[in-house]
Amino acid sequence: MKKFLAAAAFVAAFSASSAFAVDSTGCGLGSMIFRGQRGLVPQILAVTTNGSFGTQTFGISTGTSGCSQNGTISGGTGRMFAFLENNMEQFAIDAARGRGETIEAIAALTGTSADKAGDIIKENFAFIFDSHDVSAVTVTLKVSELLA
Repeated sequence: MKKFLAAAAFVAAFSASSAFAVDSTGCGLGSMIFRGQRGLVPQILAVTTNGSFGTQTFGISTGTSGCSQNGTISGGTGRMFAFLENNMEQFAIDAARGRGETIEAIAALTGTSADKAGDIIKENFAFIFDSHDVSAVTVTLKVSELLA
């Protein structure tokens, strides 16, 4: 069971980085199956489905599954993931205080005021950082959900 969970976590983390397009899950079969659902679990399942079965690549190539051959990558979620992946330690410090440069950067990426983002992130610190080894993917999805 531990091997299965480890493999699922790896696939989710690996798949997630390529799925940040229009929203946090992009397009593809997984995004269509879980469309309209909110929260961390449906997003992870959508991303995992897209990455595991190659439906996102197929959808982009054929213009199906909610994908466009002429699509533009414009979502701030992908940029947030890249930022957090390189700044997790400082973000955790700033999140606990509700202010700091990383909070300001996240606020700018989401179009939220730094004060509002700081308050929300500080209030939800335990939710965002629910374990000592939380991944940048998980933090990105949770922060995106909170600031949406």
